[in-house]
Amino acid sequence: MELRFRGEVFYWRGPAPWHYVAVPERQSAEISAIAFAVTYGWGVIPVTATLGDTSWETSLFPKDGLYLVPVKTVVRRAEAIDLGDVVDLHLHIAT
Repeated sequence: MELRFRGEVFYWRGPAPWHYVAVPERQSAEISAIAFAVTYGWGVIPVTATLGDTSWETSLFPKDGLYLVPVKTVVRRAEAIDLGDVVDLHLHIAT
């Protein structure tokens, strides 16, 4: 499955503080529809994410009916991304 969307980078101070981009509702619903086949536990979904020229392996986390894409510090630095920036993301989910 391939997904492309735009979203704002935000910081969540929860149990695992990190920078994230929320997957929009429509795309989150598409992921939910295949989650049973691709999750490796706890509802997390392994993906290859691409932001600009940078790709990385990560896992989507379910939160409040959406999925969150963790954006590593190395990715934010490579792409000159700051908190609050709106970015274009591409996700590849192996099905």
